[in-house]
Amino acid sequence: MRIQWSPLAVDRVSEIADYIAQNDPLAAEKWIHSLFDRVKQVKDFSKSGRYVPEINRKDIRELIYGNYRIIYRADKKVVSILTVRHSQQILPVKDIDDA
Repeated sequence: MRIQWSPLAVDRVSEIADYIAQNDPLAAEKWIHSLFDRVKQVKDFSKSGRYVPEINRKDIRELIYGNYRIIYRADKKVVSILTVRHSQQILPVKDIDDA
């Protein structure tokens, strides 16, 4: 199974890393590497994430990484990372509407 990142997810990771880097560039780099390591889990265990509570869809799941939610959709061949959100942020449905 391969992992595919949506443009929105890449943008969110970049925004979060930029924010962290304002105070500690090395911490931002470490955060990105750790996030990508966490995402690798779904390559072999696509159902390991929990269902997204505010979305009533069985194909949309999330991994928790520290204070962040990695929202993804998995089919038989591809895991699509849809977005990354801080756990305190409301998940806009438009972030996954095209999923």
